[in-house]
Amino acid sequence: MITAVYPGTFDPLTNGHVDIVERGARLFDSLIIAVAKSAGKNPRFSEKERLVMCQDVFEHYKNVEVVSFDGLLVDFIKANNATIILRGLRSAADLDFEFQLSGMNQAMYPECETVFIKASDMTSSISSSMVREVAAMGGDVALFVPPAVAKRMR
Repeated sequence: MITAVYPGTFDPLTNGHVDIVERGARLFDSLIIAVAKSAGKNPRFSEKERLVMCQDVFEHYKNVEVVSFDGLLVDFIKANNATIILRGLRSAADLDFEFQLSGMNQAMYPECETVFIKASDMTSSISSSMVREVAAMGGDVALFVPPAVAKRMR
């Protein structure tokens, strides 16, 4: 059985994240969405709120589990018997950063591979930070996030 981990802060969960999860769930036997505590990022939503948003959106996916974690990603991956880190790529800038992370993770856990999925054309321009900015200015974020998330952002 191949278990992949899709880590992120998901602050908030966007349609881009959903796209990667849907595609990843078709590729792997089990997919764990790992909601990072990320205290250093000063998230808009608490860890619990982000966890609940993800659980609400993915509750009907049979091979997807949503959990939170704190600490090194590779430690979480080992503890969950996973061997794959799933990452979405929106642009070449993402690729440069993700390659660095991939190298560090593989150095710490050689059995782990990072699998990249290119963002779909419909979601490649969506980022959590841009969604937060639109919401902060009173804009409608319904085009960029799942309905359950849009409701929480109002």
